[in-house]
Amino acid sequence: MNEQIRAREVRLVGPEGEQVGIVPLERALQLAADVDLDLVEVAPMARPPVCKLMDFGKFKYESALKAREARRNQQQTVIKEMKLRPKIDPHDYETKKGHVVRFLKAGDKVKVTIMFRGREQSRPELGFRLLRRLSEEISELGFVEASPKQDGRNMIMVLAPHRATKAAAATAATEAAASRARPPREGDGAGVEPVTAPADTTAE
Repeated sequence: MNEQIRAREVRLVGPEGEQVGIVPLERALQLAADVDLDLVEVAPMARPPVCKLMDFGKFKYESALKAREARRNQQQTVIKEMKLRPKIDPHDYETKKGHVVRFLKAGDKVKVTIMFRGREQSRPELGFRLLRRLSEEISELGFVEASPKQDGRNMIMVLAPHRATKAAAATAATEAAASRARPPREGDGAGVEPVTAPADTTAE
């Protein structure tokens, strides 16, 4: 940047992105000083290097804001795992499905694993049938992101929440956080000392 640039000449870009052309470094530095801007190398590996006239302090500040906003808007993907057996008991199936539903409602993905043991490995259709049933029963909340596939003794399928489900989960989380942060209002009972009835001292 500025006097740290070592090239004899540079391809200069103006503050609005206009192409000035190839100019000697001294000329580029003078132009930067005339408009009270910095001369910044934006493509140092080019021949000649490309430099742009800009307010470097403002550029760094705006870049930091954009990076912070991107991190804030980035949704962290969480993958939960649910393991089932191909001959799972109906009650256990409903319990496991309930967990899958809860994960999807929270906006998380779910990796569903069917574990085959012994002779069960010769009946992969049992796993496919179970996974298809599960995907159909949770279709209002999520969809099959990765179709069932055999992986050794296991069969794996990945479910992901619909956009509307994720949006609802994000809204619920925001409202919950706001509710926790809300100061107690008058009438909530906060700060009120409990009233204790006086003991009966009347002798029998």
